Amino acid sequence: MADGALSPGVNLEAFSQAIAAIQALRSSVTRVFDCLKDGMRNKETLEGREKGFVAAFQESLHSVSRDLGELERLSNLVGKPSENHPLHNSGLLSLDPVQDKTPLYSQLLQAYKWSNKLQYHAGLASGLLNQQSLKRSANQMGVSAKRRPKAQPTTLVLPPQYVDDVINRIDRMFPEMSIQLSRPNGTSAMLLVTLGKVLKVIVVMRSLFIDRTIVKGYNENVYTEDGKLDIWSKSSYQVFQKVTDHATTALLHYQLPQMPDVVVRSFMTWLRSYIKLFQAPCQRCGKFLQDGLPPTWRDFRTLEAFHDTCRQ
Repeated sequence: MADGALSPGVNLEAFSQAIAAIQALRSSVTRVFDCLKDGMRNKETLEGREKGFVAAFQESLHSVSRDLGELERLSNLVGKPSENHPLHNSGLLSLDPVQDKTPLYSQLLQAYKWSNKLQYHAGLASGLLNQQSLKRSANQMGVSAKRRPKAQPTTLVLPPQYVDDVINRIDRMFPEMSIQLSRPNGTSAMLLVTLGKVLKVIVVMRSLFIDRTIVKGYNENVYTEDGKLDIWSKSSYQVFQKVTDHATTALLHYQLPQMPDVVVRSFMTWLRSYIKLFQAPCQRCGKFLQDGLPPTWRDFRTLEAFHDTCRQ
């Protein structure tokens, strides 16, 4: 009586039998595919193998047909559970005697469930975007752009002396990393970061916001013919091209517009982990090389080394 009260309109005994029938049907279908996979085996003559295969295949198909018929019989005995959804008077649509021709109520239920799921995922996406605070997107046009105030945040107009002090403090934090700061085009800073004898990194900054990074080998030329830092040409080595891609990903990860000095320090800490680019093994597979490349990925939190294919 209790089960009937909890599930009105549903034959629980037939329901349990239908579940067992589904399991039997799955087993029968699996045997059919096993028969096709094994093929003609364990017979001396070709004629014997063909007869054995045909007999086994027919028996497997008969089992599938028998289990499918039993499942259809039990599905008619299970019954239909009552659907209680807060749709108010729209439940009267389910009383339509021509439900097959005008399935308004079932479509309304599907739209209601889809709307709830969409609202749930939209809430999750809104929370994640608010945590990341990605304000560097170029997609800032349209009508909404006219309604925003034109005044820029004060963190975008930091004085050059403050930027120099932050870079000098970071330079003193890491003895194996040297940072040369220059301003060839006005107030925007450009950094040449030399990490031991492993690599060199060109960092293009707008105040304390990093816009672009180029990673090259220690022995590669980083200057143009006129003596300026070359911020456009890529490295000639695939390993440093990979590190450049990962550094661009790190710029999108380390985002905190309210405290740009923390962002720069975090990025430099992550960059310092490449001091053992050719010495650290992958933390997942334990190998030093994969497809001829060392582990080029560094985890953003633990700074552990991984191959590009092992990090996922």
